Amino acid sequence: MRPSVMTRSIVGAAVVVGLAIGTLAGTGTSFAASAPAAQPAVSAEAFGTLATNNLGLTIDQAKGVQRWWLTGWGYTGDIDGLLGTNSWKAIQRFLKAQWDYTDAIDGIAGPNTIKALQRFLAAHSGYDGPIDGIAGPGTRAAWSNWANYIG
Repeated sequence: MRPSVMTRSIVGAAVVVGLAIGTLAGTGTSFAASAPAAQPAVSAEAFGTLATNNLGLTIDQAKGVQRWWLTGWGYTGDIDGLLGTNSWKAIQRFLKAQWDYTDAIDGIAGPNTIKALQRFLAAHSGYDGPIDGIAGPGTRAAWSNWANYIG
């Protein structure tokens, strides 16, 4: 899953502040210090946590959802309760076959995936909000209700 705009903004702001502090620390010296070794802006661990999107489900609820997708939609990952790329690809295959999802099977829970999920939840889990591709509180509540139903 790609980092959100907010995450990129925070990382960008941290880089700017770090550069500014480094520049200020070097003022007034008569020589230039060697640059420290380059460090990644985001650690692999931090990025890994962005790669899952449970849309508010608990680990147990997400495990139930993974078991459900395992039965016929090509989910091949672990039943670990973390809805990552493989989980969302299985969900997208289901949504493509049944709920007018027309985008790529890429494992990203983007707006078109959420719209198709909202159509599904409107039919099966009491979702009555807009089909807008935003996983807001109503979408998350209906998703949780459905996960409880199948779990």
